[in-house]
Amino acid sequence: MDQAPGNPQEPQDAQGLPGCHRHPDRPTGVRCTRCERPICPECMVSASVGFQCPDCVRGGSGTGHAPTANQPRTLAGGTVAADPRLVTKTLIGLCLAAFLVQLSIGDRFTDRFDMLGLAWVPQLGGPQGVAEGQWYRLITAMFLHGGYIHLAFNMLSLWWIGGPLEAALGRARYLALYFVSGLAGSALTYLLAAPNQPSLGASGAIFGLFGATAVLLRRLNYDMRPVIALLVINLIFTFGWSNIAWEAHIGGLVAGLVVGYAMVHAPRERRALVQYGTCAVVLLAVIVMVVVRTAQLT
Repeated sequence: MDQAPGNPQEPQDAQGLPGCHRHPDRPTGVRCTRCERPICPECMVSASVGFQCPDCVRGGSGTGHAPTANQPRTLAGGTVAADPRLVTKTLIGLCLAAFLVQLSIGDRFTDRFDMLGLAWVPQLGGPQGVAEGQWYRLITAMFLHGGYIHLAFNMLSLWWIGGPLEAALGRARYLALYFVSGLAGSALTYLLAAPNQPSLGASGAIFGLFGATAVLLRRLNYDMRPVIALLVINLIFTFGWSNIAWEAHIGGLVAGLVVGYAMVHAPRERRALVQYGTCAVVLLAVIVMVVVRTAQLT
């Protein structure tokens, strides 16, 4: 008899509560602290703060989204890797391996894969170059070097500049920056240099890393004087010494500045679109330069 007056009241309160998202017939006033969906006592999993639903516990995201949603991100939005210099190490390894092949096979190998617009190469038995459809030279030249000093200087620069930049951007964005800068350097060399003048080296891509590093330091309000001094010294060598493909250095630097700016200044809500869209625009410029120069030479 004592409980009779309360019976009508309980269903009325329950009717004002949402049903558990796993058991809709069970009204509840408790929500998952991750996804904020209503959960009944059977679905509650005790957490450090409040309760969580089984779905979020299994997902392990802390937000109710996919487990990758809350992974640590770099400044540019890339995933933080266990080894933040892995790509840089791999690139250095590829350059070292290519140099060993150059030493083993000799000029025939180098002449086959260096950057060359159009020239008759007796060792290869005919005309060679990008104008002959050998577009691969735009990429392969980035991994070849003209001697021990050339290789050592570029690999030290790649390690000093590339490692920290890879950690700041993430692997995918760093790799995109490296290859887009290198291709821009090769394309400008193809466009402006004498067609029979071969060139090779990772300098175009490395100058792109210089440009992106300058943008990054500016974004973080760090002291830019060391990187600017290093860049000026490199530019002095570029224009002060003979037999240096300044076109590759300038092309890589400009591409690095453009892509680097997009990498670190892209708005968060459409970050990937802006970053990779900018890379696509620079690649389009590369294609235009190559097509124009090929039309001039053929």
